Amino acid sequence: MIKQILNRLPKKSSKSGDNRDRVNSTSPTNSSTSSKNGELLSSNSGISNMEPLSVGNPTSNHLQNYGNKPSQTMNTELNGVTVISPYEALPSFRDVPNSEKQALFGRKVILCCVVFDFTDPTKSLKEKDIKRQTLVELVDYLTSANGKFSEIIMQEIVKMASVNLFRAFTPQPHEKKVLEAFDVEEDEPLMDPAWPHLQLVYEFLLRFVASPEMDAKLAKRYIDHSFILKLLDLFDSEDPREREYLKTVLHRIYGKFMVHRPFIRKAINHIFYQFIFETEKHNGIAELLEILGSIINGFALPLKEEHKLFLVRALIPLHKPKCIPMYHQQLSYCIIQFVEKDCKLSDTVIRGLLKYWPITNSAKEVMFLGELEEVLEATQSPEFQRCMVPLFRQISCCLSSSHFQVGNLFRPNNFCFYDFLQSYLSSSFLPC
Repeated sequence: MIKQILNRLPKKSSKSGDNRDRVNSTSPTNSSTSSKNGELLSSNSGISNMEPLSVGNPTSNHLQNYGNKPSQTMNTELNGVTVISPYEALPSFRDVPNSEKQALFGRKVILCCVVFDFTDPTKSLKEKDIKRQTLVELVDYLTSANGKFSEIIMQEIVKMASVNLFRAFTPQPHEKKVLEAFDVEEDEPLMDPAWPHLQLVYEFLLRFVASPEMDAKLAKRYIDHSFILKLLDLFDSEDPREREYLKTVLHRIYGKFMVHRPFIRKAINHIFYQFIFETEKHNGIAELLEILGSIINGFALPLKEEHKLFLVRALIPLHKPKCIPMYHQQLSYCIIQFVEKDCKLSDTVIRGLLKYWPITNSAKEVMFLGELEEVLEATQSPEFQRCMVPLFRQISCCLSSSHFQVGNLFRPNNFCFYDFLQSYLSSSFLPC
């Protein structure tokens, strides 16, 4: 009897199940088709808890109303997985009234979420040019934007930047070479073929972060810890142009989002630890140290214990790797910043330099002597007396060095280290 009653009841259709099946079945089909034909690719590489953006037809009705309060249907479509087909240019900002510009801006951001394959320069030439021109328009729009960005717009901006920028790097053959023999000037770095588009995306992200119309309290929901970690991963890029943009973008994020500052410092520390004690291979150590040099310069006095531990556990051990010539100038600047802020740290720094002093590498020894000279110039009498015995023991070894570069440093009228030592020997720094 119960079965008969249930059979008479109308069956309720499962829309959510149908939608899930539709999204899951659409994604692999589009992905395999676009990958096979070498045409438009949709990618969300490196984005955690974020589905690829659904763009659908750029001229559809729900995109025309972009910027207004979205309906549930619009949210569902934006979180799906499709590829724009056909990929057509949208109207220029000059061709629409001011009331529609924000909606058009959102549509253009969505249009730029499609990632192209740049390994073959002959594919999708028209579509690539449309995207490049759209990115140029977006950058110009951010420059002259007046009015706060809505939360939806900020969310789509971060999604677009993530889809285009976050990717895995393919290992290059020269990574197997001895790092000590790597010459930055002689070995040509890898230039990413997608850079014409990547540069515009970086410029767009930079202007968005620096824009006064960006509300940091809202944007921090999307420029979060996950986003920052993936941004830091990109510092390992071999393209120096990309690392330069990353350096500027991360520095602006550090300045704009105060809530993220401790996390950024901690994340950079982790990169240094991994580099020093595990891999000794990373392309962006110099750029990260440049950012830290500016950060250290802004430390308030007295220095926090956290900052002193960073000096002891990260900066001083960075003298250990063989590839130190790639970043020694930036490292030395950070070290000197600490000593100038707190002269009591000079004893710690000098003993740290002596701990990692190169025994068999004369070129590295010359760099250490130059850094030691700058540290000594900021050293006061009590700190100098504490480290005087081990310091002069090491200097005596340098004086007897058979290598001409090291020996020349201590010859009169050839290097200011000689005059500096003379002034110390005749000063009141030495105990009676």
